[in-house]
Amino acid sequence: MKSTLIACLVLSVFCVEISLNNVATTQALEKLKESQWASFIVDFAEVELSSGGALTELVEAINQLIEQLEEELDDINHAYSKRTDEHNRDVTRLEQEIQDADRDIFNGEDFIDNVLIPQKERFQSALAQLKTNIEENRRVLDGETVNRKKQHEQFLSNIAEINEAIGAVDESLGLLSQIANPSLVQFKRVQTNLNRIQTSFQNHSSFAPIIRALLELATEQNFADQGSLQQLVKIFNELRVQFVDSLNQETADENAAETKFAERVTQLEKEFAEFQRAVMIKNSELAANEQKLGETIVYVGQRKDDRATLQAQLQAENDNYASETDLYNRTVTEYNKEIEISKQALGLLTQPSFEQYVKSKVGI
Repeated sequence: MKSTLIACLVLSVFCVEISLNNVATTQALEKLKESQWASFIVDFAEVELSSGGALTELVEAINQLIEQLEEELDDINHAYSKRTDEHNRDVTRLEQEIQDADRDIFNGEDFIDNVLIPQKERFQSALAQLKTNIEENRRVLDGETVNRKKQHEQFLSNIAEINEAIGAVDESLGLLSQIANPSLVQFKRVQTNLNRIQTSFQNHSSFAPIIRALLELATEQNFADQGSLQQLVKIFNELRVQFVDSLNQETADENAAETKFAERVTQLEKEFAEFQRAVMIKNSELAANEQKLGETIVYVGQRKDDRATLQAQLQAENDNYASETDLYNRTVTEYNKEIEISKQALGLLTQPSFEQYVKSKVGI
């Protein structure tokens, strides 16, 4: 604040309204002289007047001081108004950016809680189910492979038995066809073959009646009767036909079982490939989900940091503006006080009674 000697004088002197008549002027000046600055201005005026001068320069100086103070006050008001506009713009911008950050944080956390995490859980659940499906697929394949192996082994065993039985039948037919009068040894061999066949096929209901009939004939007949011999040969032939039919049926059943097994394996392998492909897709989706989840978490964290920074900036701006406003108010108060005092001084100095009073004091 620019200050002159006149301003300093005026600040302390002219707070009292003076009506310049003889008594009032004397009383007012006596009151003013209680202040050092007021006493100085009275002395200054007495010196000025006693030396033949006038108060014109002093009045002009006070006028210039008032004009200067008012111009400076206008500048201060203009600067504060401009600062207020800037403050309001900054506050509006910061509050808007804080709201934007709040919205981004809310949307990000909502996206995490209600989209990404449930989606991740669904992907994990789907992968767990696919793992179960794959394990079940392999378990079924292993089980059916084991069953197929057992079936094939049973087939081989059945074929061996049937072939052995056919061999025994062929041997018996050979013996019966080569002799006209079979010996006891030949009878025993035929019976032995039948016993062997019976042992192998005692659980086969279709073969059992014929085998029992052959055994009865071989036990009861001595084959001396050609009719009995022919009957035995006929029954052996019928048994052989059944053995061959059974062999063909076993082979057909084996081929059908092998075809069905191959088709089942193809189906299971296709399902397995589909499960594997689904696992790859879900793993890819889960990886993308986890990447998006990580990015969103980082983004939300960044926006929280942004919000904290913006809130700190807003608080700092409000604090600074409050300090500047306080300084502005105190400054304006001081300026108004100085202007008012200067105007009071000007009013006092321009009254003729003041100059007359001073001249009377110095005997002019």
